[in-house]
Amino acid sequence: MRGVDLKPPEYEPSEADDFHLLDLRDRTACLEVTDGVQHVYALAADMGGMGFISSHHAQILHNNALIDLNTLEAARLNGVERLLYTSSACVYPESLQSSTNVRPLREEDAYPADPQDAYGWEKLMGERLCLHYREDYGIQTRIVRFHNIFGPLGTWDGGREKAPAAMCRKIALAKRTGAGEVEIWGDGEQTRSFCYIDDCVAGVYRLMNSEYAEPLNLGQDRLITINELADIVAAAAGIAVEKQYVAGPQGVRGRNSDNQRLRSVLGWEPQVTLEEGLARTYAWIEAQLAARSAAGDQPLQEIAVATG
Repeated sequence: MRGVDLKPPEYEPSEADDFHLLDLRDRTACLEVTDGVQHVYALAADMGGMGFISSHHAQILHNNALIDLNTLEAARLNGVERLLYTSSACVYPESLQSSTNVRPLREEDAYPADPQDAYGWEKLMGERLCLHYREDYGIQTRIVRFHNIFGPLGTWDGGREKAPAAMCRKIALAKRTGAGEVEIWGDGEQTRSFCYIDDCVAGVYRLMNSEYAEPLNLGQDRLITINELADIVAAAAGIAVEKQYVAGPQGVRGRNSDNQRLRSVLGWEPQVTLEEGLARTYAWIEAQLAARSAAGDQPLQEIAVATG
């Protein structure tokens, strides 16, 4: 198994037996790592949580477009049989996500196109690129649309973390310091569905080995508010918290995954409950925070204000 990234994994060694430190924005690097490969899982992207993707439009569009273009073209030139492209629920029109009690998003809802932010537009363009490479060159592409993936071993501070990791960090810090308060952007009534990383990996593998070539949602279809997310994490931490509402980017008002096609195509759906997944994630982030504090790498107050 061959892996590639800009940097080594931060929290545990890579399981790849052939790991390359390369920049996939470079065409030569893409040619190198796809040489002799049959299946490519195209997971690389410049991305983060709402705070990051709402304020780095040009960077995201530029970097991710280069990654997509170079990876697909290198795969074609090297005779790769299959390539799985990781898209996002951000491709869906903002007009369908203006209510907290949102209708679950079906795959066909992506058109007429009106994605959220540059990240959504770039992912939709990547989907189109896969479609046309399959039609014109015969490479078997698979397209998965992730809905808020979370779990241990992921980014949990610094500005690129997503809502579950940010909430776990805030509540772990509140528990450690005894502050008892956590900040939430907006009123906390915005809604999302969240999918644990183990289910994400299982779904991606099933899709890659299926014969389904159209875009497919991958996420939980349980809709909750950010306030409820905070309550679940607080329960995992064994504390009560007081929510402090502050201004900040919130994204769309509501978003949920329609999993009917996922169940039909793969005969499967995510299995890990939100409570179980958040409990595992919280425990890991709490341990990371304790280890960093013990090492004196970053004062607790700086960790507290690093991100939303």
